[in-house]
Amino acid sequence: MATTASVTSRTAPGAPTRRGGGRHHSPYPGWFYLPAAVVYAVLFLVPTLLSFYFSLTRWTIFTSEFIGLENFAQFFSEPALTRGFVNTFVYAIVTSGAKVVLGLALGMLLTSQIIGRGYLRAVVFFPVLVSSVGVGITFQVLMNPTKGAINSALGVIGVDGPGWLVDPSLALFSVALVDVWKGVGLATLIYMAGIVSIPKEYYEAAKVDGAGSWTLFRNVIFPLSWPATSTVITLSLIGGLRSFDLIWAMTKGGPGFTSDVIASVIYKQYQAGFYGLSTAGNVILFVAVTAIVLPLTRFLARKEVEL
Repeated sequence: MATTASVTSRTAPGAPTRRGGGRHHSPYPGWFYLPAAVVYAVLFLVPTLLSFYFSLTRWTIFTSEFIGLENFAQFFSEPALTRGFVNTFVYAIVTSGAKVVLGLALGMLLTSQIIGRGYLRAVVFFPVLVSSVGVGITFQVLMNPTKGAINSALGVIGVDGPGWLVDPSLALFSVALVDVWKGVGLATLIYMAGIVSIPKEYYEAAKVDGAGSWTLFRNVIFPLSWPATSTVITLSLIGGLRSFDLIWAMTKGGPGFTSDVIASVIYKQYQAGFYGLSTAGNVILFVAVTAIVLPLTRFLARKEVEL
C-alpha cells in the first residue's frame, strides 16, 4: 500500500523566498558591506587616486602646480633615486629567496621527531614578535665594526670582521641578513602547517616503495607543500619591496645611497620638501609591487593546480 506524504512549506518572516523556481535573496545582507566599503574607499581608494594626481604636480600643503610627468622623469634621471629602485629589487629577491630555503629546511626539521622541538619552535618564531625598529637598533650595535659583539667574537678566533654597515658593498646585504633572521620564523610556521597537513598515507606509500630521504622530499614533501611555498614567496616578496623600517633603523640608506630602497628614498624626499617627487616615488612603488605580485600570484596558483 503506497502512501503519499504531503509536506506543507511555511515561510518564516525574513526568510528567503522563491520566485519562478529560483532563490530570491533578501536585500538586507548586502548593506552589511557598506561600512567596510566606506572605510576601504576613504583609507585606500581616495588616497591612491589623490597620489596619482599629486605625483603629476609640484605641490606644498597649500599650493599645487601641474607639471605632468616631470617628477617621474626626474626620479629616473637621478642616479641616487635609480640606485634605490634597483636596491629594492635586489633586497626583495635576496630576502624572499633566503626565507623560502631556510623556512622549508627549518619547517622540515621542526616537524620531525627531535629533542626540544617545542623550545626550538619558540626560539625560531620569537624574532617575528620583536619590533623591526628594536631589531634594527640592536643589530646596529652588534655590527659595529670596532665595538660590536659580532666582530669581537670573530676576533677571538682570529678573523678580522668586516664593516657590516659601513662598507658600501656589504651594507644592503647586512640589513637583508638581519631581515631574514627576523622573518624566517613566519616562513617556518607556514611551512610547518603545510608539512603537517600532508596525509600520512603518502609517507607510508613512499616508504613501501623504498624511497630515501631525498626521494621523499622531492616527490612528496616539496610538491604537496607547494601552497606553503607560494604563500611564503608572495608575502616575503611584498615585504621586501615595501621594506623601510629595518633599513632606516640600521643604515638610513647609507653609507651614501648604497643601501637606499624606494621607501627610504621617498622618505628622504619628503624630509627635503620635494613632495611631488616623493609622491611620484610612491606611485612607482605601488605600480611595481602590483605589476610583480599579481602575475606572480597567478603563476604560483597555476603551478599549485598542476602539481
